[in-house]
Amino acid sequence: MREEITPLSPPMEGKGSYNKYAKLPAGGAVLALPLLEKATANVVLDSSTQPIVLADYGSSQGKNSLAPMDIAIRTLRPRIGEDRPIMVFHVDQSTNDFNSLFDVLATDLDRYTQTDPQVFPCAIGRSFYERVLPAESVHLGWSSYAAVWLSRIPRPIPGHFISLCSGGAVREEFDRQGARDWQSFLSLRASELVAGGRLVVVLPGIAEHGLSGFEKVMNHANAVLAEMEKDGAIAAEERARMVIGSHPRRMSDLLAPFATNKPFENLSVEAFDKSVVTDSAWEEFEKNGDSKTLATKHALFFRSVFAPSLAVALTRVRAGDTDAPDAFGDRLESGLRRRLESQPEPMHSFVHTIVLAKGLTNI
Repeated sequence: MREEITPLSPPMEGKGSYNKYAKLPAGGAVLALPLLEKATANVVLDSSTQPIVLADYGSSQGKNSLAPMDIAIRTLRPRIGEDRPIMVFHVDQSTNDFNSLFDVLATDLDRYTQTDPQVFPCAIGRSFYERVLPAESVHLGWSSYAAVWLSRIPRPIPGHFISLCSGGAVREEFDRQGARDWQSFLSLRASELVAGGRLVVVLPGIAEHGLSGFEKVMNHANAVLAEMEKDGAIAAEERARMVIGSHPRRMSDLLAPFATNKPFENLSVEAFDKSVVTDSAWEEFEKNGDSKTLATKHALFFRSVFAPSLAVALTRVRAGDTDAPDAFGDRLESGLRRRLESQPEPMHSFVHTIVLAKGLTNI
């Protein structure tokens, strides 16, 4: 019998934590905005008065979606006139913190609706590994740092919790799952795009030699989990169940469906960019030498993005204890801060952006 592992990864930490502390995904998305603007300008539009549909696949709590949607709307508006409606669908799992999303859409100073009364935001609580919008209804799709999450966790990772820090047969099985999920994601989005539509996907990447830039913080977190197990804060079987479904891919992995230079599901690669996301917290540390602040920012980033996926392995959480995730997160964050403060390191990372165009005719 195979060892039991955690179920599908939950959303980011709630109560707006992801909005506050996920600065690295925001930085990666910023690098993709020029490509998004160009892709938006290339969307083929008809002359009807029907709404233009934008889809934000994997919105989380919304803060990081404001700038991309604003750029898309501002690029589209001169082309369609001031009266044609634009609908923006923010898509995420049903367990996402939609309260924070709606609060951002209603009150954030950078919200994209405040100067355009013909923009109508909506939300859909469904996994993007299934159909979320009608066929041929989406003019422009955007997905940032979301499709890195797998639809399922294929197996346990002995001695660790993330595929980045695995090898051999374990890594190969995660690579296969990643390839299946990428093709599934592309197929579903292709069915939802209108002919002439565009899809822009931003993903944390790994270099062809296999490194991502996140390995050190992941290993520190793994060491903290080992300490927690030794101290009795978590049980050995709970730690063994802890697996995070985040699986960054290489450029070659993302381009594999298009390897024959032919469209995949009528999607063609219009642009591809590889960039380095500079760790702004490290740049501040180099100026002021404040290792405590650096460690705090890195630890809060890890907690807001990854701690919920680890906490679902806890027996108390599975039994419905709603206080257990916070207590676990507090202990994990504290240990991670301590280790990171004593060993300050940058967390520069890679980001891949792929722009896909749907053909005007079916193949």
